[in-house]
Amino acid sequence: MAEDVLELSAMQMDALREIGNIGAGNSATALSQIINRKIDMNVPKVAIVPLGDVPDLVGGPDAMVAGVFLRVYGKAPGSILFLLPKESAFYLVDTLMGKKHGDTQTLDFMDESALMEIGNILAGAYLNALFHFTKLTLLPSIPALAMDMAGAILSVVLVQLGQMGDHALVIETEFLSEDDGIKGHFFLVPDPGSLETILTAVGVK
Repeated sequence: MAEDVLELSAMQMDALREIGNIGAGNSATALSQIINRKIDMNVPKVAIVPLGDVPDLVGGPDAMVAGVFLRVYGKAPGSILFLLPKESAFYLVDTLMGKKHGDTQTLDFMDESALMEIGNILAGAYLNALFHFTKLTLLPSIPALAMDMAGAILSVVLVQLGQMGDHALVIETEFLSEDDGIKGHFFLVPDPGSLETILTAVGVK
């Protein structure tokens, strides 16, 4: 990754955090409407992290998670990753499918489709907010879903990013449902070349 990415100014970091705030706010609203529960979100963290450190953000490489991954296409390509601890993924499926909490212990085809659709809606809400902020048209790919250890899921994602350098800029937001049943991490990882496009679009060079 270009050195200038590692040296983002405080103003640039603030601009990226604001983008994260608006995008994640949109996504949290979309999720709360779908499951009919209040969803809180933390202030997005913007960090430039070595690729190998990303699994630690979600409880370590051995943590079992459901991951929904989408590529973002357009003028500022990147990746979106929505990670849920296994228990949260099951809880979310129970909520979506009108089942008793605790019913889901493994994911069948319908459950996986539901989680991918959630990923799709969250990504769409995020990118929509990004468009209003930057006027950059960004389109998500069809989502892919995996249930595995965080390290394994992230290594697949990061292999794609790794071709672009050994650090990733990560805009990370934590979602939390009011009853603590659903915890999730939402990551936006712009491709290195996209950063300049995004920052220029918001008027921060």
